Amino acid sequence: MIPHPPGGAFAHPVTTGIILATLAVLALSGLAILAISKSGRAEPEFRKELWLRWGSWCVLLPLMLGPVLLGREWTIAAVTVLSLFCYREYARATGLFRERVLSLVIVLGILAVNFAALDHWYGFFTALWPLMACLLAVCTIPLDRPAGYIQRTALAILAFMLFGAGLAHLGYMANDPGYRPLVLLLLTAVALNDVAAFTCGKLIGGAKLLPATSPNKTVSGSLGAVVVTTTLVALVGAAIFRGTPLANPVWLVAMGALVSVAGQAGDLLLSSIKRDLGIKDMGTVLPGHGGVLDRFNSLLLVAPAIFHLVQYFLGFGLTAPTRVITG
Repeated sequence: MIPHPPGGAFAHPVTTGIILATLAVLALSGLAILAISKSGRAEPEFRKELWLRWGSWCVLLPLMLGPVLLGREWTIAAVTVLSLFCYREYARATGLFRERVLSLVIVLGILAVNFAALDHWYGFFTALWPLMACLLAVCTIPLDRPAGYIQRTALAILAFMLFGAGLAHLGYMANDPGYRPLVLLLLTAVALNDVAAFTCGKLIGGAKLLPATSPNKTVSGSLGAVVVTTTLVALVGAAIFRGTPLANPVWLVAMGALVSVAGQAGDLLLSSIKRDLGIKDMGTVLPGHGGVLDRFNSLLLVAPAIFHLVQYFLGFGLTAPTRVITG
């Protein structure tokens, strides 16, 4: 169980610190973009791109941070909506939406795994991954269409693994009374991870990381992101996990490195899918960012990785009521 002081949403100083730091960064970046625009040094298209990205963050941040502050149910509901939006983009990009039976089963699976999180029913939560894999493997067999079976089944199982089982771990964390600082740290750390990789790559340059998969990513950017994100997570994590086995500097550094590596792997995973499909973005709903999945791909692997690390050492919600709906 994550240590937490009694009180409301802002009881933990890390929660307050992350919110204030996020607002400060948003305000300062807006002023910086304004200064760039007034100077006239940047191209109009570049200035437009900067304002679009900044405007998208002004909308995204309340939608990301607000539910976490509001409480357990809001957090799980937000993760459910995020999962459904991510699946929608994936299904349209891959053509899986044409497979109505599979899509229906995936959507029901996403709802079921998030219901298990809401119910705080860990046994059902963990069982749904193998059960859904089996169900997706057999649900189209009665249609008597063996042609394309492997492809559509593999696409479906991957979809539930990423957008159902994977993302739902973020919502399940909210069953722990001390979840807020950890979830907020993960949300901000994966965003910083992307920024650090981009900035270090531009400043240092050098060899490309995986040029066929993601042409703009460099080895220096990847390593820079690991250093920056690991440092942030280790320092903030020390305040979150004070007095627990996870407060050990070795494990804090390991957690930070895991956030960075898993975040970059999630981004490269989506890049691999997009390159295979021959598309640039998974959607256009977020100006300057692409689709919802383009923005939140890092969480697909970070959420389960950090969940199980913390679960191993501390557990989640061990003192909270379980099976609050079905019990």
